[in-house]
Amino acid sequence: MAPQMTRLRADAQENRDRILAAAAELFAERGLQVGMREVARRAGVGPATLYRRFPTRQALVDEAFSAEVDACRRIVEDGCAQADPWAGLTEALRGLLVLNVRNRGFVDALLSTMPTGALAQHRRELLALLDGLAARARDAGRLRADFVIDDLVLVLSAGRGLAAGRRELRSSAAHRFADLAIDALRADAGGPR
Repeated sequence: MAPQMTRLRADAQENRDRILAAAAELFAERGLQVGMREVARRAGVGPATLYRRFPTRQALVDEAFSAEVDACRRIVEDGCAQADPWAGLTEALRGLLVLNVRNRGFVDALLSTMPTGALAQHRRELLALLDGLAARARDAGRLRADFVIDDLVLVLSAGRGLAAGRRELRSSAAHRFADLAIDALRADAGGPR
């Protein structure tokens, strides 16, 4: 997600913008299995133009998800800023699950076992922040004692399935799923059975 160092001609900038819009739309709809040629077709440019602007698939993925990375970071940082760590953790979890249903490709890339590029660094940083927030919530006696950060990744991974539902119901399904997950993570949920 390095900034453009040189100013592009107007037509080149328009092509770049169309490529990014097409990639973001296709990745959000169908996930990361979308091919580069399909992105080029949707953008109305040739493959050579796409590769001139984005020499690797990872460069396109990183740039196409820059808005989602920023939104994800804001959600986590806002949660960490809460005085009440349980409220912060639940707010972050709810926000991340709602973000999940909006962009299937971003979630696929972020939750992959081997994220690459800027997403790998983003994931490491945010999981570290969330782990610290979870430790504070656990120390406050609000989060179940056996919680580990992989539990949060598990909840987010399970939430990926919500993106397959009807578009108009996804947000409400994400909120309901968040409520259920939050109830399961409470200290009074009972721990291992």
